[in-house]
Amino acid sequence: MTRADALARACAEAMWRDDQASRALGMEILAVAPGEARLAMTIRAEMVNGHGTCHGGFIFLLADSAFAFACNSENEKALAQHCAITFLRPARRGERLEAEAVKRSDAGRSGIYDVTVRTSDGTVIAEFRGQSRRIGERFFPEEATDATP
Repeated sequence: MTRADALARACAEAMWRDDQASRALGMEILAVAPGEARLAMTIRAEMVNGHGTCHGGFIFLLADSAFAFACNSENEKALAQHCAITFLRPARRGERLEAEAVKRSDAGRSGIYDVTVRTSDGTVIAEFRGQSRRIGERFFPEEATDATP
């Protein structure tokens, strides 16, 4: 594991401790690396709407959480500035969804990230784009990042 990968993992662990929303919905962090994150969530009964499909808000929340872990993976705290999602297919109760976030560009304090949400068989159900804004704070002091394995 590179130092950058270890730092990304440490940042994710620091965020995860206080992320009540993602944990309460049963999300799991599958992978995290600099500028990237992959999270999963299984659609539960209370996430299903009147059409018998997963409420879009839960799909958005999964994508937004993956986005958050990706844009906070380089020891600079960042918040969402703008997000948009396009729903392509429905998700159903019992399906396991995975959201994969990837940094596309970085300029000044802003970053652009794309998140693809898929079912376990690889079917794309949503595409999300998020713009992050770094807030000038770090998870760990600079000296600590130099000592990260």
